[in-house]
Amino acid sequence: MHIDKKKLIREFLLIAAGAIIAAFAIEEFLVPNTILDGGVIGIGIMVNNLTKLPLSALTIIFNVPFLIIGSRKMGPIFIVKSAFAMVIFSIFVEIFRPLQEVTDQYLLAVCFGGVILGLGVGFVIRFGGCLDGTETVAIMLNKRFKMPVGRTVLIFNIIIYVIAGFLFGFDRAMYSLLTYFITSRIIDWVESGLDQAKAAMIITNEGKEIADKIYKELGRTVTLMEGEGLVSGRKVVLYCVLNRFEVNELRSIIDSVDHSAFITVSDVSEIIGSHIKKTEAEVIEKLKD
Repeated sequence: MHIDKKKLIREFLLIAAGAIIAAFAIEEFLVPNTILDGGVIGIGIMVNNLTKLPLSALTIIFNVPFLIIGSRKMGPIFIVKSAFAMVIFSIFVEIFRPLQEVTDQYLLAVCFGGVILGLGVGFVIRFGGCLDGTETVAIMLNKRFKMPVGRTVLIFNIIIYVIAGFLFGFDRAMYSLLTYFITSRIIDWVESGLDQAKAAMIITNEGKEIADKIYKELGRTVTLMEGEGLVSGRKVVLYCVLNRFEVNELRSIIDSVDHSAFITVSDVSEIIGSHIKKTEAEVIEKLKD
């Protein structure tokens, strides 16, 4: 499998930058004002407030089980990038902890903390990583049960905010929920849609091999069509629908098989009709034909 080392290094650097930005938002805006992020980090902030255990260590400890669960389903590159992002995030949470908070005004902390956090998390996701274990579970549920990623994450977070309301007061829970919505919108802007489906069209000479790898590594079925280029002659055209977390892995799959493939990825505003994955036996049988 061919790996573009320069591209991979650039992705890891940008993931690190995103993790650092997110750590700054958490430690300098949210934590000092007892405003929670969602997911595992939100749970870590709650435990930190109750026990004074370091948030940096809590983030790693709470995320490890999710990484182990996801390691068999999400692919090694995704897991390595996510683990890298979480470690960088934890290190910089500890670095930023002794600094004076930027503001003690709750509304400013919500608005600016939410925007900066969204930028950081958006960068991590855009370049193939993940900062929060609950997103890994949400992606797995999406693959298995077709539960939308954004909706699953929202359900997790609402449960966390309700618990936070009982522990710290419902004004803090409402501030936290507002922060979550601001963060989500910024992630949408950075990475065009928290839960938006993507349609990929791939024009290649290696259609069956790419389709096979897409199914085996992403669990997505592919429609194969015949096409003909004005200059390049006969080609196979592949069409598949996936979520935004899988786009980076799709690029890697195609890169490993056909460097000359032509790919377009576009947003899907609506899916009508069932989009059910076939069983492995059905797909393998089709690929043999």
